[in-house]
Amino acid sequence: MGRGIEGGCWCAIVILCSLVLSGSATSNGGDKCELYQGRWVYDESYPMYDSSKCPHIRKEYDCIKYGRPDRSYLNFRWQPDHCNLPRFDAQNFLRKMSGKKLMYIGDSISLNQWQSMVCLLHAALPPQSIITTETVNSTTTVKFEDFGVSISMFLSHYLVDIVEEKYGRVLKLDSIRDGDVWKQNDVLIFNTWLWWYRVGEKQPWDYIKIGTRIMKDMDRMVAFREALKTWANWVNLDVNIERTKVFFQGVSPSHYNGADWNVPGVTNCAKEMLPIKGSMYNGGIPLAEKVVEQVLSGVRKQVSLLNITRLSQLRKDAHPSSFNAFRGMDCTHWCVSGVPDTWNQLLAAALV
Repeated sequence: MGRGIEGGCWCAIVILCSLVLSGSATSNGGDKCELYQGRWVYDESYPMYDSSKCPHIRKEYDCIKYGRPDRSYLNFRWQPDHCNLPRFDAQNFLRKMSGKKLMYIGDSISLNQWQSMVCLLHAALPPQSIITTETVNSTTTVKFEDFGVSISMFLSHYLVDIVEEKYGRVLKLDSIRDGDVWKQNDVLIFNTWLWWYRVGEKQPWDYIKIGTRIMKDMDRMVAFREALKTWANWVNLDVNIERTKVFFQGVSPSHYNGADWNVPGVTNCAKEMLPIKGSMYNGGIPLAEKVVEQVLSGVRKQVSLLNITRLSQLRKDAHPSSFNAFRGMDCTHWCVSGVPDTWNQLLAAALV
């Protein structure tokens, strides 16, 4: 990864929680629209596709296939307070993105969103459309051949590198070696958080290294911040924003503590069938999300935050819970179709 400093670089962090999306979302009076302040409202025209007809959903997220009996969680759309979020228009999206490559980079939450995007696009196309899928190393790409649009998923749990050394697996907080692959794309959507507190057998590294220091462990939030700073430095030095648009997805919330939605004693999302009313969430903003926003505020180049944390906190009802192939309790990931469709609506509003 290059380390030189670009001279004369003008800096502009565009945090989408304060971004004006010109021409895509305005209030009735033409005022600036805050897309991320709002509430979930019931709308029978949702969901935007039938998940049973999408061949790209992993068994972890295919809630209806694995027996979820209620459907009301599918009939909610995000309603900003003073304007409307444009409904996802797959044909328009594909036309505007014609010839371009979009890549999600991150953990299984990124995979969640990637599968949603692929399903949104697949549902809008006629049966004779040519859609191909290819997996090479860490990347799976679905290409909509009629438009020349590629939607890829690059699996990277930490964004920074894990390297096999003679003394063990090393999480290198100051190293990114996959950047040359990433920056070949026209749109990048990054995410990391889910794996940072894993320990024991679920932890895929043995040591942490930063600079010349090698440690058995360290404060995980500090490590998370250091990795994000490395990613930010990579953006500043190596990404040509004239060609590539860069987004970072906010922290996706989980729902294992009922006190967060005013039901103390509840320890999972198993019986939740409706969103939280209004826009207030008792649990507050996760520290990790605050770290993300702090690091992004220091990026010199234009990076947009998909600020999905707060609106997703209101959707305690939209996780797979036990309705997945493994029957384990999952209040971390999201049903597809479901909340990730809204994340992609917000992405599309910023892109087209």
